[in-house]
Amino acid sequence: MKIAMISEHASPLASIGSADAGGQNVHVAELSAALVGLGHDVHVFTRRDDPSQPNVTETAGGVVVHHLDAGPASPISKDRLLPFMTSFARELSFSLARERFDVAHAHFWMSGFATVAAAVPLRIPVVQTYHALGVEKLRHQGADDTSPRERIGIERQLLRDVDRVVATASSEVFELMRMGAEAAKIRIIPCGVNLDFFDRAPARAPRPRPLRHRIATLSRLVRRKGVGDVIRALRNVPDTELVIGGGTNDASDPDERELREIASECGVRERVTFHGRVDRADVPAFLRDADAVVCASWYEPFGIVPLEAMACRIPVVATAVGGQNDTVLDGFTGFSALPREPRTIATALRSLLESPDLRQRLGAAGRHRVEERFCWDRIARETERVYRSMQIMRTQIDATA
Repeated sequence: MKIAMISEHASPLASIGSADAGGQNVHVAELSAALVGLGHDVHVFTRRDDPSQPNVTETAGGVVVHHLDAGPASPISKDRLLPFMTSFARELSFSLARERFDVAHAHFWMSGFATVAAAVPLRIPVVQTYHALGVEKLRHQGADDTSPRERIGIERQLLRDVDRVVATASSEVFELMRMGAEAAKIRIIPCGVNLDFFDRAPARAPRPRPLRHRIATLSRLVRRKGVGDVIRALRNVPDTELVIGGGTNDASDPDERELREIASECGVRERVTFHGRVDRADVPAFLRDADAVVCASWYEPFGIVPLEAMACRIPVVATAVGGQNDTVLDGFTGFSALPREPRTIATALRSLLESPDLRQRLGAAGRHRVEERFCWDRIARETERVYRSMQIMRTQIDATA
């Protein structure tokens, strides 16, 4: 099949950890490469955010990436991109019309907005993956939500316009149904993890440990990621260092400054290390250097870091929200904690840190779970089945027209 992946702000070529570059970029890159591995011709369409970017480039994995002009060729926050999506849709339409594509798979709501406008008139079936939903973001962030006011309405309209919706977690299905989705349109296919990447990552000398134990977090430092709750939990986890991966390691950054203040107020500042941004190639070593990884988001549509820690055989303490309920099995691959409840995080961490045997057992179970359920080959095959079902549906419709 010839597959169009549309990811307006999340290029598979972006440097992970920069602004608006994270799990969706990894998802699009890995899913596209895995589908190429199954013999498909995959093209990713993304917005040009640098004038030096070529119109078309091919990755080492055989994925063809197209940079489309939509607004200034410079970085723009995704929450400010909607005014340029009409231009993006127009450029996408020209590209899709040049060659026959079998399916268009939109990632994120703005990509869906552009893909429906470009692909439906060309009779190309459309799959939508939201990655995050506006109703959930607004519920949890309230006045701090910077999404365009049109977002929720467009997301609801997409449920009517697209042929299939791929949800990445069971919790997302409940949100979609409350929004008016047709159950027959929804398929659950999780995000994945590249086991080869983690297995082939070079071993590196561990950082010296000033204390007996080390725990780690890896995320953007925005408040909803719950890093402040991990710092607060540290008060009740003795003889333990917390290494925070992510952010800029710039004390003037407001998010980082707030976390430093929390650490000082809690009396644990000397036990908290701000590592700053972790380059993608360094993620395996960063995670393996910890006794446990903590993912304390207040809400999380899916959450890649728990899978990455499990791939490294490191047990996870994760808040019981969103996709983390599907990945981290309480007492089997790690421990669940309540969101915004540092004491439950501390309780889980003490249980882990007090028992090397428990950490080893949970880490091994986590690795097994990733191998069985979250490898990209399996996810690509499940996605392929969705695409093929749409081809059959479209053939049947054409035959009766």
